[in-house]
Amino acid sequence: QSSSLVPQNDPTLLFTNAGMNQFKDVFTGLEKRGYTRAASCQKCLRVSGKHNDLENVGRTARHHTFFEMLGNFSFGDYFKRDAIIYGWEFLTEELGLDKSRLWVTIFRDDDEAFDLWRELTPVPAERIVRCGEKDNFWAMGDTGPCGPCSEIHFDQGPGIYPCPDPESCGPQCDCDRFLELWNLVFMQFERSADGKLTPLPKPSIDTGMGLERVSSVVQGKLNNYDSDLFSPMINFTASLAGVKYGASEESDVSLRVIADHIRSAVFLIGDGVLPSNEGRGYVLRRVMRRAMRHGRMLGFAEPFFFKVAGVVIDAMEESYPDLRDKRDYVAKVILHEEERFIRTLDRGLQLLEGEVEKLSGEKKILSGEVIFRLYDTYGFPVDLTADIVRDRGIVLDEAGFEREMEEQREKARKAWKGSGEEAVGGLYRAMKDAGVATTFIGYHSLENSTEIASIGLGGTLTQSARAGDKVEIALAATPFYGESGGQMGDSGSLE
Repeated sequence: QSSSLVPQNDPTLLFTNAGMNQFKDVFTGLEKRGYTRAASCQKCLRVSGKHNDLENVGRTARHHTFFEMLGNFSFGDYFKRDAIIYGWEFLTEELGLDKSRLWVTIFRDDDEAFDLWRELTPVPAERIVRCGEKDNFWAMGDTGPCGPCSEIHFDQGPGIYPCPDPESCGPQCDCDRFLELWNLVFMQFERSADGKLTPLPKPSIDTGMGLERVSSVVQGKLNNYDSDLFSPMINFTASLAGVKYGASEESDVSLRVIADHIRSAVFLIGDGVLPSNEGRGYVLRRVMRRAMRHGRMLGFAEPFFFKVAGVVIDAMEESYPDLRDKRDYVAKVILHEEERFIRTLDRGLQLLEGEVEKLSGEKKILSGEVIFRLYDTYGFPVDLTADIVRDRGIVLDEAGFEREMEEQREKARKAWKGSGEEAVGGLYRAMKDAGVATTFIGYHSLENSTEIASIGLGGTLTQSARAGDKVEIALAATPFYGESGGQMGDSGSLE
């Protein structure tokens, strides 16, 4: 069973990003389970850290934020021989892939793997390629379990992609002809701090194969987005927008971005993540707002993204039944975020366009001050601004943006400390010290009955106020989102 996208008891990860994450403590010996073999289909997210390829999603055939990782695992049970047998049988017998189109890479010093591939499969020696540590040696960290790996590649055929060196083209070539399908990791060593490798008493197996890639191969597609994992969302969005997928590269990119990002949004929200300005919530907000901006490029002036969520749930609820009960909740969260971003999107785009027109010279640099204003006033994540100007030869002054951010943080720290004249900061601090807390319910309901939790008058707490007094109140629960981090506060009425 897939674990949550939010890792449990692993502070080193922002999101689950591989099938082995839930077995990490088993591999390191910290946890014992009642089985020594496992297979899973794990939902994963890669949007941050070294896996941050957000700007490529929708523009290439195989970059995604959300994906499903297939894998089989052995915890001191079967090892290299059986892992190779299982992998070969699954691809050639269960999936029926052409054996003559499968290539294999191994670690350069792993003679055992070479001999096993020759003994157990019909792969000829010339289709077994030895590679270096960078590509074919896996480690959990600088120290700990590690070992060589063997990747199975599918030859998509010559002439499909431009290749700088067609005569020597192989799995190591960057031309995309050879598609990595499955990575078999042979965890057989323990690496110490001095770099020494010691054989493990019980070697283990960790494998990973992206469902999106294998689906495209099985269905004879050269692009993951053309498989039936994405076509429902692409076709639905294209119909809503009145465009045809395949008609233009510009609209195709937008359709693919939306199809990818809605899957991330649905599963993140389903796993308890909500849009915010920090941590996991900010990653969700970045992904959603990038998709919403691409929706605007397709001509959507009103909320649309929340409608696509239902298509994802229809397609995935059989495999993930918990999505059924969360259908309305997920749609409400997305709609609320869309409605808030629409308020500022057009004005932010106008500001950005005006600033871009002012740029001149060979190297056009968008200042950190402008990037910060877009972020702080109009809710534009930095990578959204970068995405908008990426094809116009404009460089972002990200160092300048960081200086603006630090200046804002310093102002916030000073305001919070107070100076005797900052009554508002003192009031909020007094509310906090008094244990006043407001529950935000705006993702579930847009109106509610509640109680006044606290009253502020003239910068101090009070128990009552008279007609004509100007007061601030804190409610026990509210559907109004406060102004924060570039987000305009909600408005409404109290009765």
